[in-house]
Amino acid sequence: MTTTHRATEHNLARLAELHLERVGDTPTLLFEGTWHSTTELADRASRVAHGLADQGVRPGDRVAVVMTNTVEVGISYHAIWRAGAVVTPVLFLITPDELHRILEDSGAVAVVVTSELVPLVQAAVAGLPVNIFVVGELPADAGERVQSFDVLERSEPGSVVGRGGSDLAALLYTGGTTGRSKGVMLTHEGLWVTGRGLQENSSAMSSARALMPLPLSHAYGLIVTIAGMHAPEPRVAVLQRWFDAAGWVSLVEEHRLESSSVVPSMLQMLLAQPLEEHDLSSMRFFGSGGAPLPAALREEVERRFENVEIFEGYGCTESSAVISASRPGASRPGSVGLPLPHVEVQILDERGGALPAGQDGEICVSGNGVMQGYWNDPEATAGTVVDGWLHTGDIGHQDDDGFLYVVDRKKDLIIRGGFNVFPRDVEDALLEHPEITGAAVVGRPDERVGEEVVAVVALAPGSTLSE
Repeated sequence: MTTTHRATEHNLARLAELHLERVGDTPTLLFEGTWHSTTELADRASRVAHGLADQGVRPGDRVAVVMTNTVEVGISYHAIWRAGAVVTPVLFLITPDELHRILEDSGAVAVVVTSELVPLVQAAVAGLPVNIFVVGELPADAGERVQSFDVLERSEPGSVVGRGGSDLAALLYTGGTTGRSKGVMLTHEGLWVTGRGLQENSSAMSSARALMPLPLSHAYGLIVTIAGMHAPEPRVAVLQRWFDAAGWVSLVEEHRLESSSVVPSMLQMLLAQPLEEHDLSSMRFFGSGGAPLPAALREEVERRFENVEIFEGYGCTESSAVISASRPGASRPGSVGLPLPHVEVQILDERGGALPAGQDGEICVSGNGVMQGYWNDPEATAGTVVDGWLHTGDIGHQDDDGFLYVVDRKKDLIIRGGFNVFPRDVEDALLEHPEITGAAVVGRPDERVGEEVVAVVALAPGSTLSE
């Protein structure tokens, strides 16, 4: 692989190398009974990076990652960055049509996918010049452009392709303010600085033995991964393929795990477990984000888990996932913490004027973590980032000490279990039924998943559809 001679400051691939130099060779990740070391993961990422280049991936190309949680997610991220390409994570809870639209819009040249998701990806790439690399067993009917991930790993290790801090590192698709998903352009510097701020903000939690149940193909999971690369000491983490409450309890008990980053719906599911029948005394920290944490839920978690601190955070994809977070000794119930060091927050009224402490208005932020813009959508970008300030579409206030409180959302977006649900996507799916003539989708508060999707539909005359 050819190494270009651009500045590598804030390059995420270089950050991973510096982390390895700092912590050395150590067991770092346990997945489904097997430990993986820092040097093993780094060597595999280097080989895959060179393999991607051999397969035609060039600096700046977008490579989609559509995977359940597995060791190869992190390897793929680091390899894509080493190759100078752009990580495009896509949550696997998606329809083939929407995945097709994302791949087409992003111009992705390749997709890395776990074997159980191959049918989804094959349906989505129809008519697109996209190579597919499969982690796990290849399907019997694999097409011409479908290859094993092992093909990439057979390459020799390669050096890091130089990319500057302002270069694109990730393209994440989100609802933005309303409607269909938009590609959010995040830079190496923005993700680097946000990850460092999150790590420094919660250093006690980041040094603990961690259980990782969040989808890594999500903005929150991605930034937690980058924060770990800033850790000054070796980290030990256990990865779940996907969240399972009973499995989570068993892993904490067996491996004496101390921290876990979750969304509120996960906490609700954990409370349904017979927690008192297990020794969970090692658990010290929860990081909660992705959706508002109801006060009653927080109180019940603190009651059922002894000696646990809950650190709430807030952010959006357009802010590199994190704007503010609680920290040890500075956590206030109902607040989502203080802005990270690289973030400036203003609360603005409807005319764009700054509001004093205690008054509710739109939460607006500036700083290195703010997106470059929406991919191929300058009009939406201009309406969301104004004079360098990201208008989040969320309503809240700061108190006299700067703690941020989120009280409402202006967005039409529904957040179910920490995941974005776009009303129009659900409406379009309903309208495909021949007996449905109209559909409107809204969110309804739900104790278990935060918000539940509710549809109001109009039926054709004489329809026999039941609820």
